Amino acid sequence: MFTPGVMRVLRKNKTLRYGVPMLLLIVGGSFGLREFSQIRYDAVKIKKIKDATFEDWKNIRGPRPWEDPDLLQGRNPETLKTKST
Repeated sequence: MFTPGVMRVLRKNKTLRYGVPMLLLIVGGSFGLREFSQIRYDAVKIKKIKDATFEDWKNIRGPRPWEDPDLLQGRNPETLKTKST
């Protein structure tokens, strides 16, 4: 494929000899590090979900854009319906 003269030039070229492997290590390392750190965060998230207790959980609706958020904090939605009509 390559002639011996071309191979000799490629071996002497420091950019191809040192630069390309270095770039491959940097780019490949960043992808590998991302995958390993994602595994760690997923494992922590699963452990937190297992340890959580949902018996005392209460669903609270957030305010709509036209509603005042201070008036809705801690109020029952049924009382809001009766007052607004």
